[in-house]
Order: sequence, then C-alpha cells, then structure tokens
Amino acid sequence: MSQPHQPVHHGHDHPPGPLADASVRVARVSDAPAVGFVQAVVFREAYAALLAPEVVAQFQPQAFASAWRTTLEGAAADDGVLLVACAGEQVVGLAAVGASSDPDADDSTAELLVLAVHPDARRQGHGSRLLHAVVDTARARGRDRLTAWALASAGAVREFLVAAGLGPDGANRERVVGPDGETAKELRLSASLEAA
Repeated sequence: MSQPHQPVHHGHDHPPGPLADASVRVARVSDAPAVGFVQAVVFREAYAALLAPEVVAQFQPQAFASAWRTTLEGAAADDGVLLVACAGEQVVGLAAVGASSDPDADDSTAELLVLAVHPDARRQGHGSRLLHAVVDTARARGRDRLTAWALASAGAVREFLVAAGLGPDGANRERVVGPDGETAKELRLSASLEAA
C-alpha cells in the first residue's frame, strides 16, 4: 500500500508578520491635508487658555494644509524638512526642522520649528520617533546643536523635550499669536547633537 502524499513543508505558509504600524517619513505634498488637520487640532488645544475662543477658532485645517502644500511644492528654504509620524497609513503627527533664525545662532544650529502629535495618538511613541528623526536630519545636514521654542504654558511639551535631553538655555521671547497683538511667552530649549 502506498502512503498518501504529504505536502512538503517549506516553512513559508505561516501568516505574514505584522506590518509596521508606526513609522516616520519625509512628508509628501499629498500629506498636506492630514498635516493641516493634526496641526489645527494641536494648536487649538495649545492656545485655548491663551487666546479668545474666536481667535482659536481661526486655527483651521485648510489654512495649515494650504501653507504646508505651498512649502512642500516649493524649493526647501534653509534646508527645512517636514516629517510625519504615521499609524499605518494615517498621519498622526508632524515635525519640522530647519536652520535656526535666532540672532545668536550660527550655521551649526538647527531649530525644531514644530512638533505636534494628535491627542488620540499620544503616548504611543510617535513624538519620540519624530524627535529622533529630527535629530538624524539635523546631523545629516551638518548641525551640531538643536533648539526648540516652547510655550511657557505648555508644561507637557516642555517636559517631553527636557526628558529627551533638551534643556532651557536662558533665552525667552514674547511671540505675537493673535490678530490684535496678543502675545505668548516662549522659552528656548537646546541640546548638543555632538556624539558623546
């Protein structure tokens, strides 16, 4: 009697592994609407206690998206880069890094221009991945120092940046944030990017 044919097991019939569900990449023009949405949500939250409700209501996704689309379609100014954090294919965060425009900065200083993660996607590592990508981007462009301006009232953001290694360097400023000249105090944090 012959044996029934048994399929040969090559080890390739197991289900595929999980796809990466969290990543950071350079933004594309097609990301502008999602980036605008995330930035509007985060800015409304950040400025709610500082500005009148009618001013905060002007933080519209379309306006941010239009500005980012223009930036992404144009030539990069000051070697700026917009990075996005994704959960699967969905953009849930953003970070922009470029040359610092501070008067006391030199060519070796990069500035974290914005870092924002949608409230529903926080505490999942997106902010850390974005900040690591910012550091890698700045280093790749020959920068050895990173600065970031944080709202004095944004304790959670400041704590996140400090925990990541940035520290107050003594600089502060009043930034105009409203149509009638309303200002918000910002503190500058900085860190060396040189390898220890």
